[in-house]
Amino acid sequence: MTTLSPAERANILVEALPYIKRFYGKTILIKYGGHAMLNDELKQTVAMDAVLMKYVGMHPVIVHGGGPEISTMLDKIGKKSEFINGLRVTDAETMDIVEMVLVGKVNKCIVSSISRHGGKALGFSGKDGEIIEAIPQSSDLGYVGEVKKINPAILHTVMQQGYIPVVAPVGVGPDGQSYNINADTVAGELAACLKAEKLMLLTDVKGIYKDMNDEESFISTIKSSEVQNLIEEGIISGGMIPKLKCCVKALEGGVKSAHIIDGRTPHSPLLEVFTDQGVGTMVINDREEDDNE
Repeated sequence: MTTLSPAERANILVEALPYIKRFYGKTILIKYGGHAMLNDELKQTVAMDAVLMKYVGMHPVIVHGGGPEISTMLDKIGKKSEFINGLRVTDAETMDIVEMVLVGKVNKCIVSSISRHGGKALGFSGKDGEIIEAIPQSSDLGYVGEVKKINPAILHTVMQQGYIPVVAPVGVGPDGQSYNINADTVAGELAACLKAEKLMLLTDVKGIYKDMNDEESFISTIKSSEVQNLIEEGIISGGMIPKLKCCVKALEGGVKSAHIIDGRTPHSPLLEVFTDQGVGTMVINDREEDDNE
């Protein structure tokens, strides 16, 4: 580890001041997933980043996934995971496992990590306070849902009381039925509802490339109007499609910028918030670029 002199430490803090001023009082939504959830060291850095943001006056909110953990638990009980277009087919038994893993294990581990680093966190299922009202997405998928409505009142309350909300992507139907919802989708909808300043999706890649085999083809900024063309051209494909659509949805709902960042890089959320260069690919509204010209 490099040892910094007191003067170097002071310079780093001074350089961060404009960003602290800019984002003070703003909501920063972090979608936590991928390798960052499986590596113990990265787990701690994400928790530390959220705590630091809170202490300098920002309002971080975390939405998390947990697909690998769900698959592992299903394997343990001898139940095969089945997917359609990247979404897990969720029958009643699988839904019980999803809820147990996401709400009972993953969510509480994140809350505990934040507490361990000096922050205050509260874990929520989308069923708590009916934060996430859901409807079925398709009969073929079983209890897989899509967001009907977000009710953020309880999140606003705990944020103002100094807590970091940690939300599991489980919604509730009108009959009380639980629904498994894609975490990227929940993150985008929640960011829009909370009018977040930034939405950050932690992934296992640096960002978007025109050609994944060519480092020089990295795309640092994408306008929301370009996303559909990039999908049609095949530049954006697979699991990156719902992430980009989530970003566009959030921007349409009032989020200022959305970012796909590499969760394998320690402290990537802080690098995105506190540096000019940022990390990953930023998605912006067309009018946002016009305003900056």
